[in-house]
Amino acid sequence: MIKATILLVEDDSNLSMVLQDYLEMLEYSIVLARNGEEGLLHFMKKDFDICILDVMMPKKDGFSLARDIRKEDKQIPIIFLTAKSLKEDRIKGFQTGCDDYIAKPFSMEELSFRIQAILRRCQSGSGDDSEQQIKVFELGKYTFDAENMLLVGNGATRTLTRKETALLCILCKNTGKLVARDHILNEVWGNDDYFLGRSMDVFIAKLRKYLKEDPSLSITNVHGAGFKLETAE
Repeated sequence: MIKATILLVEDDSNLSMVLQDYLEMLEYSIVLARNGEEGLLHFMKKDFDICILDVMMPKKDGFSLARDIRKEDKQIPIIFLTAKSLKEDRIKGFQTGCDDYIAKPFSMEELSFRIQAILRRCQSGSGDDSEQQIKVFELGKYTFDAENMLLVGNGATRTLTRKETALLCILCKNTGKLVARDHILNEVWGNDDYFLGRSMDVFIAKLRKYLKEDPSLSITNVHGAGFKLETAE
């Protein structure tokens, strides 16, 4: 039984063969591309559950490929593989919309666990079964349809990404209350790693931009503690 279909884009022939063999042994279906341009062609022709992209590649690097993929599909999970460990590069990766970032060298088991964690979050959606499942939130001038990942207001309808939806959903369920940073990171990103925290700050900035036309709404940063969605009634 195929667990998921993965687009693997890696120009290192030795590493790509090892990765493909290992992931197929775990019953994933793998489509392998050797560069970014080839990867984009595969992505446009087939449906995938997750993309694993090397950063440094010929013809089109991983960041450029991720941006092109995001133009076509805002929700598909993306994992970056890179030999770079610079903080700026990791932040750039999250700014392009990736779900995880693994620095080389890494263990196959680590990659497997990261894939499983992301797929579990995708399958579980933005809510928790133990919580009341509110599907639609009224936010000032906006209507947030969490189930369909839509933010409607100011004469427009915006399709949110999976992470934007999950993040806004947590804030909406706790309107007026402080939500701890580590709680958000564990719920949406799966752990509270420092670099994921920087990614969360980018997503908070995006949500503020989406809601800026309504001055009664604000997402307040309580330094070192967390965030609070506030409405001026």
